[in-house]
Amino acid sequence: MAIITIKGLRKSFRTRRGKGRPELVHAVDGIDLSVEDGEIFGFLGPNGAGKSTTLRILSTLLSPDDGSVAIAGFDMRAEPREVRRQIGYVSQAGGTDPLASGRENMILQARLYGLSTAEARRRSEELIDALALSAFVDRFAKTYSGGQRRKIDIAVGMVHSPKILFLDEPTTGLDPVSRSQLWGQIRLLRKLGTTVFLTTHYMEEADALCDRIAIIDHGRIVSEGSPTQLKHGIEGDILSITVNHVENAPQVAMGVLRDLPLVREIKAEGGNLRLVVSHGGEALPVVIRLLEGKGIGVADIALSRPSLDDVFLRATGHSLKDEGALAASTRSTT
Repeated sequence: MAIITIKGLRKSFRTRRGKGRPELVHAVDGIDLSVEDGEIFGFLGPNGAGKSTTLRILSTLLSPDDGSVAIAGFDMRAEPREVRRQIGYVSQAGGTDPLASGRENMILQARLYGLSTAEARRRSEELIDALALSAFVDRFAKTYSGGQRRKIDIAVGMVHSPKILFLDEPTTGLDPVSRSQLWGQIRLLRKLGTTVFLTTHYMEEADALCDRIAIIDHGRIVSEGSPTQLKHGIEGDILSITVNHVENAPQVAMGVLRDLPLVREIKAEGGNLRLVVSHGGEALPVVIRLLEGKGIGVADIALSRPSLDDVFLRATGHSLKDEGALAASTRSTT
């Protein structure tokens, strides 16, 4: 049974770049989507794809230009207060008061949602036990590590017992240990009966956590299904090849390999080739032999099963790994 139903959702913004004229950016461009009760649903896409804008609309923080949204049976436009009672929302920035303890943050949030002081304390204690927060929950939030802060953010978002929890990039910036611990916390929320809708640009996160995924790019959903279904949609193995730096080597290599019966798809990305091949073990020596016969050296070669990045590449024409690397590079230089 669908707990979230989205039809024709659209949102545009006018932006000004430099001294040029304002441009109309279609952040969310006609999304149709449903999320089932009790599942972990993932929105996978690069920065700027429309993930956070969609989540802010679903959380009633932003009004859409067009489309309809029903959450837990309530119309988002006509019944926004009822929708807010059904949801919890954790933004990328979080929302804890750094000069209060985690416990105090949770109790305050519960009181804002109408729980009595006694109920707020009881509910906070339940989450402290369930999510293993006791080691740090009574310290000031400003003393927390990144992982501890995100755990408290989620607890604050859950303290009023919402049916649906929206998590916007919940593990961005966390170290691998903290990320793994937070994954466990999110899985526990599902066991407790909460529907979780999260955004992420980490492929391994979407693959490990989500029951279903929608891949979004430039405001549009380009593919949807379970991680297994999406990867099985690419029939074959992935052969990644880095050729030598001889001029036109990638183009020549594509010409040599394109008509090979074992090759189902081929794309060039700079000096790298990505092939979808049938029977990867058989294709590997054939490909190397053909390239060497044309004088094209192979600097690196790897054989793997399809990943969500391969799904993203097929659907959009560009790699999510490359998008992530570019975003990280941009952050490091600004």
